[in-house]
Amino acid sequence: MADLRGVDAETVEPNDSFDPIPNGEYLCIITTSEMKPTKAGDGAYLELELQVIEGPCQGRKLWDRLNLNNANETAVKIAKGTLSAICRAVGVLQPTDSCELHDLPLVAKVACRKRDDTDELTNVIKSYKKRPGTALDPVTPHGSAERRPNASPKLRESGAEAPTSHAGSTPPWKRA
Repeated sequence: MADLRGVDAETVEPNDSFDPIPNGEYLCIITTSEMKPTKAGDGAYLELELQVIEGPCQGRKLWDRLNLNNANETAVKIAKGTLSAICRAVGVLQPTDSCELHDLPLVAKVACRKRDDTDELTNVIKSYKKRPGTALDPVTPHGSAERRPNASPKLRESGAEAPTSHAGSTPPWKRA
């Protein structure tokens, strides 16, 4: 048993469903990334967590896995192409750490598909591209945090330049 004293469901909105989001293009940011070993233990993939930042699905999460270290050369080629698309979309062309891709807006084209093992629907990210209507200039070599006021604390602590102040607390994707 667990002590639930103090919980009042009338004062908290219930969670929305966890059904997949509809097919379409969504403005997102990468919020976390981590290199993880494959199930077979013979490689590794970069797992990305993205968050939708605009529209009716705002706040929803998406995930992508890039097989950057795999015995299957085709899987690696696809993963490197996807990573290239992400880097180009956010303007960080030569990252040294995946955290340099965090908190920068990009468009993810999302589709629904059936899972292999069940009839359950899940989201899959089909492609990435730049946010429309913006000319993202490439970030300084190695993705300096200089023009990223919302850069993760890890990046700031890593010795990257301190962020400059931009329009108060307005998120970078809403700045003109």
